[in-house]
Amino acid sequence: MAKMPLQFSLNGRDTAIFVNGGENMLETLRRGVGDMSPKYGCAQGTCGSCTVIVDGQPQLSCLTLSQTMEGRSVETVSGLSDGPQLHALQQAFMDGFAAQCGYCTGGMLMAAKALLMNNPNPSRDDVVEAISGNVCRCTGYEPIIDAILDAATKMRGRAM
Repeated sequence: MAKMPLQFSLNGRDTAIFVNGGENMLETLRRGVGDMSPKYGCAQGTCGSCTVIVDGQPQLSCLTLSQTMEGRSVETVSGLSDGPQLHALQQAFMDGFAAQCGYCTGGMLMAAKALLMNNPNPSRDDVVEAISGNVCRCTGYEPIIDAILDAATKMRGRAM
């Protein structure tokens, strides 16, 4: 299969690699650039573990062809923290015990970040809708919803 060049921004850094035609963004991120934060879950777009933010919108990387990311901005969980300083969402998840096994956490965090980028003062229903494409089998959803609402409160007026 022929390799194709791909240039995009990954967590604010210009990235240039070669990808196989038909390769999905999850494979490109994990195998191509070594960002293991998007998780391989169902590979069918039903679990949300591979959620990334593309140009400000949440997107399932397992269903996204890499070649469609040319010139676009992609954010993953790896880009949330600033060195040892956790993002407010990460801190709220930790403080609120909103993660157990952690498998869904990355996708939840990215769906939540996309929500808060577009709606810094979400209602509980807004949060529920934003994470509705993400499946959690361990924690249940209440601690996750509470953590996102807590982070929203703490983030108001601060840059994300």
